Amino acid sequence: MEQVKNTCCTCGTQYKAELSSPKFCPICNDDRQYLTEDGQNWTNSAEIAANHEVLIRELSPTLFSFQVAPLFALGNRALLNLSPGGNILWDCIPLLNQEIIDFIRSKGGIKAIAFSHPHFYSNVNEWAQIFDCPVYINAADEQWMFNRGPRITFWQGAEYSLWDGISIINIGGHFPGSSVLRVPDLSADGALLTGDSIYVAKSKKHLAFMYSYPNVIPLPEKELNEVIKRIEQIRFDTIYGGFEWQNLTQIAREVFNSSVKRYGISLGEPVY
Repeated sequence: MEQVKNTCCTCGTQYKAELSSPKFCPICNDDRQYLTEDGQNWTNSAEIAANHEVLIRELSPTLFSFQVAPLFALGNRALLNLSPGGNILWDCIPLLNQEIIDFIRSKGGIKAIAFSHPHFYSNVNEWAQIFDCPVYINAADEQWMFNRGPRITFWQGAEYSLWDGISIINIGGHFPGSSVLRVPDLSADGALLTGDSIYVAKSKKHLAFMYSYPNVIPLPEKELNEVIKRIEQIRFDTIYGGFEWQNLTQIAREVFNSSVKRYGISLGEPVY
């Protein structure tokens, strides 16, 4: 019997394998995303695996990126951070084949999966099952998880501590639960894995904080100020975003400061 097509071609989110494809993807049928001009299209894991592969890139000795090639759906990457207390996968990609499973196991597996925001939920239940690990999603975005597997935990509050000084920090903005992963040992002042919670411009001279990036919808002023206030209190000098060009090493704090000034917002004194 033919496998049901339950993965959105636009964002890569995998829904439950019902008897037929869903009518539309709720995540894409939202102002922060979009449905393509030819309407909603669906695929499945088998078709993705047959037509794509995963590119593995070493960003540092303890940080690797995974990206589907040729680019599929949003074209985002997932990041694997290696840490003594256990490895963390930040965000997901909608392809999990034996090559990537073997690579991750050769690095010690995955102790936890954590997310920046709903656009990158992908086929997280497959990843969590294969690596027998919990999934951490901010509770403010619980309504956007339409395929709830048994390993998903919705954490609450401003920050969720993991291990080795690593923590998930809610900054809001793009989604109420939009978060970053702070990894202290990736750089001198710490690195942020941001997905789309903080968007690094291709020039690498500006950071954006928006309600919708593809539809160019800004955040309301009050929400923008709150996002910037939360980021301001985090110590970091490096950012790794959700796409391959978004590696901003050593100068991320300076770029953040100049970006905030461009928004016309005054910075206070950081408390860290």
